[in-house]
Amino acid sequence: MDFHFTEEQKMLQKSARGFLQSECPSSFVLDMEADEKGYTPELWKKMAELGWMALVIPEKYDGVGAGLLDLLVMLEEMGRFCLPGPFFSTLLGSLCIVASGSEEQQKKLLPGVGSGDLILTMALAEPGNRRYNPFLVALEAKAGNDGFLLDGVKLFVPDAHVADYMVCSVRTSGVPGNKDGISLLLVDSKSPGICLTPMKTIGGDKQYEVEFQRVAVPRDQLLGSENQGGDILEQVLRKGSLCKCAEMIGGAQRILDMATEYAKEREQFGRPIGSFQAVQHHCSNMLMDIEGSRYITYKAAWMLEQGIPCAKQVSAAKAWTSEAYKRVAGLGHQIMGATGYIIEHDMPLYSRRAKIAELALGDAGFHREVVAKELGL
Repeated sequence: MDFHFTEEQKMLQKSARGFLQSECPSSFVLDMEADEKGYTPELWKKMAELGWMALVIPEKYDGVGAGLLDLLVMLEEMGRFCLPGPFFSTLLGSLCIVASGSEEQQKKLLPGVGSGDLILTMALAEPGNRRYNPFLVALEAKAGNDGFLLDGVKLFVPDAHVADYMVCSVRTSGVPGNKDGISLLLVDSKSPGICLTPMKTIGGDKQYEVEFQRVAVPRDQLLGSENQGGDILEQVLRKGSLCKCAEMIGGAQRILDMATEYAKEREQFGRPIGSFQAVQHHCSNMLMDIEGSRYITYKAAWMLEQGIPCAKQVSAAKAWTSEAYKRVAGLGHQIMGATGYIIEHDMPLYSRRAKIAELALGDAGFHREVVAKELGL
């Protein structure tokens, strides 16, 4: 594997960094945390014009047709600037449609996603689940001649308040915990019987409890085959986990940049604090965590793109990067001291996101169990 970026990836990285530096300062991120929507249509439109929403969409549906590695390059920059809004949730939804949607479904939805006209999300978690497991699906979809009827609740659904469609995991057979018997439905968010309740999070992102009260979903909104949605879910969530790793790497890199700059300028006892060995070692440890996260993530993504079995590598990357980001954030706070705890300072943005990113798509404990299973234990 060649770890060097291609010329196209370097251009994408430079373009994304320049755009976000201009359009997404930390003051804007804080404003969006307080905003009801959590993003601005103006910025969303500019991102769509740059082709970001269309990056993973096939060219025949007006997309860019880029690969997973290209996507990670861009997501690193998004993590570096704590980009708010429904990009990540839309990405997961579009990956589901690309992976399993019919020709008619893809033709109907993907061009709208790429143009920024449609926003998507995924509804996975449910009440009663003490820990993350995407196969602990209890929400029953009662099948009828014309479609399915949903009664139940999903939790922590990102950006549900602005999404046009939710990719919802439901149980059409079997029992919670089984991968078989899960189906994926495209649920129109404006359907009668859907009730949204905001859920406050430490990261300041917009997550919702979604209650389905006899919500009718037409049969042609089924993604893939009935009872076979677990395989699709597994495939998409592996890509999603690596995408979340890339976001975390970008955030951790920004913390290191802030910490080293601060250590060079802040003086104590008549000299910069960066001249003290303890601070030097903190910065060195941060760099080692970031570089380790970057290489394990990009290696797993390369394997996934090449079709090489890599469930172990993907989960190792998510487990390692989740904890590395938290370690980097902790050391950043130690170096910056009281300054790094001021709400107007950038540092709390990243330490809060480090915590919520750890839990997204499975924490380190969940992914360690996947690694152990792959090792035959």
